[in-house]
Amino acid sequence: MPEYDLIIRNGFVVLLSEVMQVDIGIKDGVITKIEEKLTGTANEERDETGNYLFPGMIDVHVHFNDPGRDTWEGFETGSEMMAAGGCTTFFDMPLNGIPSTIDKEALFQKVKTGKEKSIVDFALWGGLVPGNEANLEELSEAGVIGFKAFLSESGNEEFERVDDMTLLRGMKKIASLNKLLALHSESDAITKWLAAEKREKGFFTPDDYLETRPILAEVEAVERVLSYSKLTGCAIHFVHISSASAVEKIEEAKKQGLDVTVETCPHYLLFYHDALFEKGALAKCAPPLREKSEQEKLVQLLVEGKFDIVASDHSPSPYSMKDPNIHHLFDAWGGISGGQFTLLSMIELAKKHEISFSKVAQMTATNPAERFSLASKGKIGIGYDADLAIVSLDENFTATEENFFAKHKQSLYLGHTFPCKVKTTICRGKVVYEDDKTMKQNGKWLKASQEQQIRI
Repeated sequence: MPEYDLIIRNGFVVLLSEVMQVDIGIKDGVITKIEEKLTGTANEERDETGNYLFPGMIDVHVHFNDPGRDTWEGFETGSEMMAAGGCTTFFDMPLNGIPSTIDKEALFQKVKTGKEKSIVDFALWGGLVPGNEANLEELSEAGVIGFKAFLSESGNEEFERVDDMTLLRGMKKIASLNKLLALHSESDAITKWLAAEKREKGFFTPDDYLETRPILAEVEAVERVLSYSKLTGCAIHFVHISSASAVEKIEEAKKQGLDVTVETCPHYLLFYHDALFEKGALAKCAPPLREKSEQEKLVQLLVEGKFDIVASDHSPSPYSMKDPNIHHLFDAWGGISGGQFTLLSMIELAKKHEISFSKVAQMTATNPAERFSLASKGKIGIGYDADLAIVSLDENFTATEENFFAKHKQSLYLGHTFPCKVKTTICRGKVVYEDDKTMKQNGKWLKASQEQQIRI
């Protein structure tokens, strides 16, 4: 009997602190041996000479809208898109499905859908909304990866933003459950007031939209949450942070000993406000793309290692919800569709700004696994799941409607050329994407452990 199911030879393997040309032996979906010249027999061997092997990306922030709104995306097309981008695990947010994931019944409905449709592994967020504090414990025990709340309107009437009293009560409860709360941090009062002024005057240009969601609104919300975290002891993960000033506040909190992590998204690093003029609502998101000077600050913070996690915030919709012939900019859906392009974006930024590939792996795989206690994920190492993204740096990849695997083919990223290409994606030892095609496999639901999320 062969010692391995698969041996991958001669690839440049991205390890925790270095890149080495080594062979990898895989058995029963797990990495069992890493050596320079691996001996032994296998059912299959692959020669990846010249290619780079990254740990499969863990995207902690996607919106697949399934069940209930799978016409927007869904676990099937969504997971195919993730696999095509080198992602082997994603965390689906609780707000876009019908019902929203705010109680145990809704969670298990989503679990069933995910198990049937997803071709890669997945975890599920639970929601914190007004009136569901009593459901937080059952959601925690059932296995949600953490909880998510909005300080400003979510865009879906089924998932209300939290008021301060709900937030405080929820954070106290979540802390007692040894779980983590993820926050969309923009001040509802500031953004609503500014938007109302623009609407009264009939001002709906890209500049007007940017002015309704200023950096001040993000910073105020971050500061408020940090104060509540000090009061309640609740661990916090800030999603899609878009400004250097907000990162500065989070850095200060870390130095004070608060259990807090910060995420940004590739669209804030690759693009800036001018894209809203060029591509219209396809570039609309909340928080918005910032001015070029702010984008440059964010890239520098990335270089300095100030972001713990980079995630896509893939937030799709039918094109009709962004069509300028139907909606003006303020009423168009605010979300970037682009979950397929996060790892490619990070490699582009690494090449341009001399960031090590080990740092890329850390922000896209290792840190997410450690923060959310996924013990078998996030690294290329013995005993870890054989989750791999095999990438060529000798080929470019231009995003087009034909090679974008999302359900709706409109995206800010279309037309962008990356200086690399995902060739193959392997999830637990099985190929799920290769040669521009996805392969059917049943993804695994990853329940959160009952232990505290790890500080990173």
